[in-house]
Amino acid sequence: MKNELVIVLDFGGQYNQLVARRVRECNVYCEIYSYKTDLQKIKDMNPKGIILTGGPNSCYEADSPTYTKELFELGIPVLGLCYGAQLMMHVLGGEVKRADVREYGKTEVLIDKASSKVFEGVSASTICWMSHFDYIAQIAPGFEITAHTADCPVAAAENAEKQLYAIQFHPEVLHTVQGKEMLSNFVRNVCGCAGDWKMDEFVENSIKEIRAKVGGKVLCALSGGVDSSVAAVMLSKAIGNQLTCVFVDHGLLRKNEGDEVEAIFGPEGDYDLNFIRVNAQQRFYEKLAGVTEPEQKRKIIGEEFIRVFEEEAKKIGTVDFLVQGTIYPDVVESGLGGESAVIKSHHNVGGLPDYVDFKEIIEPLRDLFKDEVRKAGLELGLPERLVFRQPFPGPGL
Repeated sequence: MKNELVIVLDFGGQYNQLVARRVRECNVYCEIYSYKTDLQKIKDMNPKGIILTGGPNSCYEADSPTYTKELFELGIPVLGLCYGAQLMMHVLGGEVKRADVREYGKTEVLIDKASSKVFEGVSASTICWMSHFDYIAQIAPGFEITAHTADCPVAAAENAEKQLYAIQFHPEVLHTVQGKEMLSNFVRNVCGCAGDWKMDEFVENSIKEIRAKVGGKVLCALSGGVDSSVAAVMLSKAIGNQLTCVFVDHGLLRKNEGDEVEAIFGPEGDYDLNFIRVNAQQRFYEKLAGVTEPEQKRKIIGEEFIRVFEEEAKKIGTVDFLVQGTIYPDVVESGLGGESAVIKSHHNVGGLPDYVDFKEIIEPLRDLFKDEVRKAGLELGLPERLVFRQPFPGPGL
């Protein structure tokens, strides 16, 4: 399933997750790693391609995020975006300088090399999203300029022989009209990916893997949200009533939502699992009385959820596995993937495991973005109203 991998090396750009999502939309599996990732680790992963993200720094300053020249000598195709493009030029002997004119926003890009593999099928003049203070003043030896704008002499450059491509704009954002084609061209035409990473196979393989690995009792904290619901159904399809779902109704759901969750997963529902509903509304209200700060509320809700869940888990006794609905942005935003700052405390990464007696955690959705979790939910036959519901605002669900 994951035999084809493209990796995104994150240099602190705001669009790192978007780059990975766009690659996956081409049906190619993609993961995000920090620019500090060791070269040997990258070699061991054997990626079909590497994409360098944008970032807020100037690559010619001494303490800026960088990478060694060897990255570009592995024989693996590399695509540098924005800061990544400038860094590629800087490391390989080109020159990057502060620009007289800052380009920001929708900009007309003129393609100079229509035969470029990354610009196949792209119009000679196309609107792209620019966001940079610095510019590539001199391309590195062996490169040729493949696109420009009125103010930017090097909007794109490439060394086709070494499969190195530099793009000054952001193909991953929707403002770049033909950006998706460009990224698809890179992963298909340059990296040679077949594009066979599809959700139906992911679901099927996950169920098989869970079935093969999981014996004994399994416990799942079910919030009624999309992630935990999809995880629960996947486990139910794999192991049936070895699974017990504990649904803690903390009173912070939408009206009647607790009953809706019970209707889907409870004894009257379609799924083969054990369902326990805990009506703990009053406990949560008492803990939250007088608290106004959102992050503090989040921590109180998370902590109390753990307490209630722990009490229920003790009644069940030792379980072999604990299921969590962790998804890929939880992993990235908690500082475990990529270079972005920790954005908020995540209830899914850490917390529960310290208090429940179990042998191992199962996170069947850990590799998926939210839109992919929804697709997996549809593949599993969950009702659309559950799959496409929006998260409860703030630290509710």
